[in-house]
Amino acid sequence: MNLVWFRNDLRVDDNPALYHAIKAGKPFHALFISTPLQWQQHDMAPIKIDLIERHINLLSQQLGLHGIHFKHIEASDFAEQAQALIAYCQQQRIENIFANQEVELNEQQRDQVLLDHGLSLTLFESDVIVSKGAVLNGQNEMYKVFTPFKKAWASSLARTHAAPLQVSLPSLKPVSNPVITFNITKQDSTKWPLANTVLQQVLPNFLTTKYQDYHQDRDYPAIKGTSGLSPYLAIGAISAKRVFAELSHHYPNALEVISQPQGSWLNELAWRDFYRHLLHHFPKLNKHHNFNDKYDHLPWPNAPELLAAWQQAKTGYPIVDAAMRQLVQTGWMHNRLRMIVASFLTKHCLVDWRLGETFFMQHLIDGDLSANNGGWQWAAGTGCDAQPYFRIFNPITQSEKYDPDGSFIRKYLPELENVPLKHLHFPHTYLKQHSMDTYWPAIVDHPTARQQALSFYKAG
Repeated sequence: MNLVWFRNDLRVDDNPALYHAIKAGKPFHALFISTPLQWQQHDMAPIKIDLIERHINLLSQQLGLHGIHFKHIEASDFAEQAQALIAYCQQQRIENIFANQEVELNEQQRDQVLLDHGLSLTLFESDVIVSKGAVLNGQNEMYKVFTPFKKAWASSLARTHAAPLQVSLPSLKPVSNPVITFNITKQDSTKWPLANTVLQQVLPNFLTTKYQDYHQDRDYPAIKGTSGLSPYLAIGAISAKRVFAELSHHYPNALEVISQPQGSWLNELAWRDFYRHLLHHFPKLNKHHNFNDKYDHLPWPNAPELLAAWQQAKTGYPIVDAAMRQLVQTGWMHNRLRMIVASFLTKHCLVDWRLGETFFMQHLIDGDLSANNGGWQWAAGTGCDAQPYFRIFNPITQSEKYDPDGSFIRKYLPELENVPLKHLHFPHTYLKQHSMDTYWPAIVDHPTARQQALSFYKAG
């Protein structure tokens, strides 16, 4: 008997471990080992845990219809997970284990423990479009700047095509796999459809009706102009290769225009690969180290009252507060807003980017270590291919530009419903003149905070 061990790859389609287990020609079981304590230690959001649970049950049903037994075991953390797997393999007389690699450090250390124990664990790559290690510069090293990486990535992709695997499940007598429930706090994720619906309806609809305007609409949070795929990519419910294949089917010249405005969406898939490649090549990023060592000694003030105001959406900057409410209420935040609020926390409040990174992970349905770390270090100016420290987003002008009619702000800040549009993006003078106390004061003054940030980074 063989075993397919599902981890961060909750899908049948383009699943290399499942594909090779079927190809091996022997009967196999499927297994998922949840680790609630480890999830908490890694700040996994309750809404993401709920999304995982829903997709585990979808996967269990899909496999059961083809006669494949799906087993769920609960372990507290990775150490107990390894012990549980060893015990299961002994009980079931498992000969070979098929699984897909995980790039994160703790997961790799766990897999090494299993290999050292003598388990026959065969690992495959399933999380990127172009293989990690396949995109290197002239010195045979990982690129540290995105644009040349993207060009080499696109060139590699044009040569290899990176086609997704077509997985044909066996036709066996159906079995009834039990419903799986995780014993941990969860937040309802049902506003997000299951991945099979996304592949059949949401993605095709995006590619046919929204893709052409993506480069124009992507920065406006009031417009539903993005694909909404990130939660499914984060848990492996949808394959990045499948997404690229669907894009190529609709737009055969997608790679050729990647550096043009109409290539903006593929550009985002390249960014995702870039951050995962970085995590592979620079394991220190797993430990929340600055990519750029010269910032290791920055004396972040980390004023607790500023961090708390940011977390509680009470900064006094409407675009920041509306974005933070979107995050806490829905488990998701628009990408333009992620840049604005990250810049605000690190450069206006001088709070260590790691504290923002953690808060994001605790709430995001699409929380992903590589992308979250990369995005926060980009905003803080400490990372690979980062925004320079002297570029500081002005939250007022960003608000005026990307929420010009104020509809996003008004959706999440009803406190400002009676403020005219021309005052909405920074309403304090208007509120004071009209003796209105419906909104809280600004926690920092933008020009002052900007100068403090410039001095802070220079001194550091």
